[in-house]
Amino acid sequence: MHRDVPDVLRSVSWDDLRIFLASAEQSSFRKAAKILKIHSATIVRRIERLEQVIGCRLFIRHTDGVSVTAEGRMVMENARTMERATFNIVRQSQISPEGIRGFVRVAITEGLGTYWVLPSLLEFQKANRFLTFELQETMELTDVGRLEADISIQFQRPERPDLMAVQLGYLHNYPFVSDSYSSSFGLPKVLSDLKLHRVVQQISPLLEAGVYERILGVDSLEGIVGVRTNTSSAVLYAVERGAGIGMLPNYALALGAKLVPIDVGLKNRLDIWMTYHPDLRNSYHHMLVVDWLRRIFDGRRFPCFDEKFIHPSDLVPLMADTSLARSIEGFAAPNPIVVAAS
Repeated sequence: MHRDVPDVLRSVSWDDLRIFLASAEQSSFRKAAKILKIHSATIVRRIERLEQVIGCRLFIRHTDGVSVTAEGRMVMENARTMERATFNIVRQSQISPEGIRGFVRVAITEGLGTYWVLPSLLEFQKANRFLTFELQETMELTDVGRLEADISIQFQRPERPDLMAVQLGYLHNYPFVSDSYSSSFGLPKVLSDLKLHRVVQQISPLLEAGVYERILGVDSLEGIVGVRTNTSSAVLYAVERGAGIGMLPNYALALGAKLVPIDVGLKNRLDIWMTYHPDLRNSYHHMLVVDWLRRIFDGRRFPCFDEKFIHPSDLVPLMADTSLARSIEGFAAPNPIVVAAS
């Protein structure tokens, strides 16, 4: 069926073309997936979408790889021209003396800051290299009205009516445990079984007190809580290393954590609020950061932050295209050196 050129142009994604080029150059969807660090199923889905949009077959599938069709070679040539133009734009921006300048202080909870914002911030900083971004990770309340930070991201809506408050999304927490703990002690089958296990508990002024006691129907957590800490990273480390069951964001598996979700009907949802002073609306570099933060917490792009809860296992394929850049695998932080006692 004939399609108007403008309609096709609106439908063609440069990201799909980039995936097509990698697949063509490698003659393999699997090898392209490894280079691009995305799943092979995503490669196939993107190629099929591109073929449908431009109306021709790009590859011939073989048992040991793929080969480019005649039509595909024409698309490949034009896509390489687009790629060269993209590189020229990037190079030009890197040597330009102009750019957004300024200093922005963002206070955010430690888990969201380390595992979600910081990976995206590295790319954002490259694109805005004259902008200084100070990431203040804290589990204490931050008052932007008193200039403790320019922008604050926390789990409570500010009470002051003179501040700008934007709900970024929702943080869904779910109980997880390591394979080693599961092998040694088994998994709870119902909620009341948690009293028979060891729990890793996070405490903070930003988190409601007494939640565990109320959920478990006990007056004291003595003998149940094995590790208590105020940071999300410490909870993750302790759970990964078999210290017990801990509540972690439902995107933990999508980011590569080797954990087992505990399905006993327990989950917790926290609102994610961004707060800043209305005067910042007159500051271009501050609003640039505000808009960027809204994008990286958009539940339509990142379903883990949507209002609707999605099981951790179901999030893995849904976030395959976006979570690999945030993966905790392959970095030193989640693999601390263990020093043997002498």
